Amino acid sequence: MPGENLTREEAGLRARLLSVDAYEVALDLRSAVGEGRTFRSVTTIRFRFAEPGAATFADLLAPSVTSVTLNGRALDPAAVFDGSRIALADLAAENVLVVDAQCAYSRTGEGMHRFVDPEDGEVYLYTQYEPADARRVFANFEQPDLKAPFTFTVTAPASWTVLSNGAQDGEPETADAGAATWRFVPTRPISTYITAVVAGPYHVVRDHYSRTLPDGSVLQIPLGALCRKGLAPYFDAEDVFTVTKQGLDFFHDTFDYPYPFGKYDQAFVPEYNLGAMENPGCVTFREEFVFRGKVTQAAYERRANVILHEMAHMWFGDLVTMQWWDDLWLKESFADFMGSFSQVEATRFTGAWITFANQRKAWAYRADQWPSTHPVTADIRDLEDAKLNFDGITYAKGASVLKQLVAYAGRDAFLEGARRYFKRHAYGNTRLADLLSVLGETSGRDMAAWSRSWLQTAGVNTLTPQVTYDAEGHITELAVLQEDDPARPGLRPHRLAVGLYRREAPGGALVRYARAETDVTGPRTVVTELTGAERPELILVNDDDLTYCKIRFDEGSLATLHEHLGDLTDPLARALCWSALWNLTRDGLLPARDYLRIVGRFAGAESEIGVLQTVQMCASAALVHYSAPEQRERATQELAASALRELRQAEPGSGHQLAWARFFAGLATGEADLELLRGLLEGTAKIDGLDVDQELRWTFLATLASRGAADEAFLDAELARDNTASGKRHHVRCLASRPSAEVKEQAWAAVVESDALSNALAEATIAGFDQPGQRELLAPFAPRYFEAIERIWRERSIETGMAVVRGLFPHLQDHPDTLAATDAWLEAHTDAPPALRRLVLEARDDLARALRAMDCDAAAAKK
Repeated sequence: MPGENLTREEAGLRARLLSVDAYEVALDLRSAVGEGRTFRSVTTIRFRFAEPGAATFADLLAPSVTSVTLNGRALDPAAVFDGSRIALADLAAENVLVVDAQCAYSRTGEGMHRFVDPEDGEVYLYTQYEPADARRVFANFEQPDLKAPFTFTVTAPASWTVLSNGAQDGEPETADAGAATWRFVPTRPISTYITAVVAGPYHVVRDHYSRTLPDGSVLQIPLGALCRKGLAPYFDAEDVFTVTKQGLDFFHDTFDYPYPFGKYDQAFVPEYNLGAMENPGCVTFREEFVFRGKVTQAAYERRANVILHEMAHMWFGDLVTMQWWDDLWLKESFADFMGSFSQVEATRFTGAWITFANQRKAWAYRADQWPSTHPVTADIRDLEDAKLNFDGITYAKGASVLKQLVAYAGRDAFLEGARRYFKRHAYGNTRLADLLSVLGETSGRDMAAWSRSWLQTAGVNTLTPQVTYDAEGHITELAVLQEDDPARPGLRPHRLAVGLYRREAPGGALVRYARAETDVTGPRTVVTELTGAERPELILVNDDDLTYCKIRFDEGSLATLHEHLGDLTDPLARALCWSALWNLTRDGLLPARDYLRIVGRFAGAESEIGVLQTVQMCASAALVHYSAPEQRERATQELAASALRELRQAEPGSGHQLAWARFFAGLATGEADLELLRGLLEGTAKIDGLDVDQELRWTFLATLASRGAADEAFLDAELARDNTASGKRHHVRCLASRPSAEVKEQAWAAVVESDALSNALAEATIAGFDQPGQRELLAPFAPRYFEAIERIWRERSIETGMAVVRGLFPHLQDHPDTLAATDAWLEAHTDAPPALRRLVLEARDDLARALRAMDCDAAAAKK
């Protein structure tokens, strides 16, 4: 990987010297159908150079280069190509570079990924580049600020569907027997990392969107939706198109800038590393968004959010692009914010801000407390830094900060700023100052001061209410105390609301009866508007979730939640309380036993399915990582009994029933519980309304396999029943989860000692390997992890390296010896790549947090 890196300084120098006029890329993908590992890539780059006679380089990651021609002069490939760069010397003011290379198909989701469907043997291709993998497919200048128009030509089997960013230019031309050549119209100026090619026998559904623009012209946007043929029976393209059209309406109304990239195809592709990618005109999604079985409404809401997130990128990121990865937030934070904003405003998912408060912010809070946290505007030294900064800070914290900005500057000023930003910088590249300039114009606010507080500092503040009462029970003073993290000092200005809640009658609903919106600054802010209010049972700081902070409770409010959380009728307020309780647990301030007790009492009454599933996920994490070891077995049995009770009581056929079935399956350990799962699989047991479809069968099998109750033959029989790409991933995971030293050794070798597995199957193996009930079985692999990770990082792609380093860290060896071993590795490897050290530091912090929470839980047990 070091030879593949590119520093900010190198990119900056190249951008000052060089401007690109056009790319012409010709790819021959016929070899994908056979056993070929490479394909031919011929690239013509027309560019200008500011210092004639000087030198620069082009980027290319390829097994071999056939020829390099610069301004008609043949260069010796062996002399100018080192495996990652092509040296270009004696440049003219205007240049033409032609590179003919053999590029490699990928198994790791980077570059040109090749997937063979086990169901029918068909081959599917797609590209994925961010931040810098276009150079695995064609020669280029791989940095976001060297935009240019791209013209793609692709030769492939004639029966395939082939797509790129631009519309197809005429009918495909016959290349030879069984093959054809597709030509695509030139794109508008875009960055290399958002170019795309999708090719294969995809199932395609077509639709159309039209809109009359203010000048009276009609904007016509052809729509396409694609998936593998094997997923066609499950593909609900109509719902995808519904959300797409709602999004296009919303963004046209909101941004006042017509969609600039012609057509709009959305391809759901196999073995995808990300949720989706915003390639203009050719968006790619992970195919898990095509639901093979029954899912809850939260899954449809999540898919709609991703569709709208990627659509927002057509403006934030594709039309206007950050200059370098320091300002990645200029696209990702905005897209994350706009995904929820447009859902609430334009779709049936009007509760998206509840999901945002409960799920997206949890991701941000976790990342912002790691030692690797960084400002929203980050210091990105090179491409390895850039790869790791697609994180909870850049996405979810950035989006949270923008939500605070809307409260601070006003909705109208915020949106007018966006409109001016697009018109002023269309097809260009920007930095932080460019956005702050237009927002300052439209809001009249000091955006520089706001930026320093929110965008240019790291860490999360904690806000706690402090209240006193008079003899009659009225508030004499209510203050909000603000604390920072000592490791990341700095208090911020917060525009927020404080809500007062009480029960309408004994046993009645817990409702808000007073609210005040105020500016919190400094360590202590008095909320004068609530002076004199009657005593509340619950004080909720950051009511309505206007700002980004961790909230705490006064003693009385926390007692109320222990007894009456289920009586809180407002779903957003409930979501905020669940989130705050989880943060208390993670911080070692609320014993895991107390959190699990609250879950057992009130999760069954949670009406919001997305919140329920998040609470269930947190409860599982509390059991595995934060419960005192001597209490885990009992706590697991109690929560499993609670989950089974809720499963049996849930409305038949409902999303809540499905959520409880999956949660119960993850907890089942006792013989009776495992027998129930086996009975549901075999049809000898039944729960009214619960459809045990293929995906739910694999969920039950995963538990049975990890508990030693499903052997290889049993799992092989299930694969024969579901011999699909999804079935293969499930099967691999289940095989690796079995409680056997031999199985674990095989799984370790498959991931660590070999690179034969694709990205999807490697991740499935890692997921199966790491089972909470197998701590003793996994203990011998902890020292081997620290011996292997530097080699893995050096030899594998960064995507694979990240999966192994994160996925195989010995989190389950949760005792001080593991912490000491981690510290020893960090101390002995100060010269390891910074990105690798960052991953290990994050894992170390999670482990230290778990040990503190376990101590808290153990101490509570002794009281």
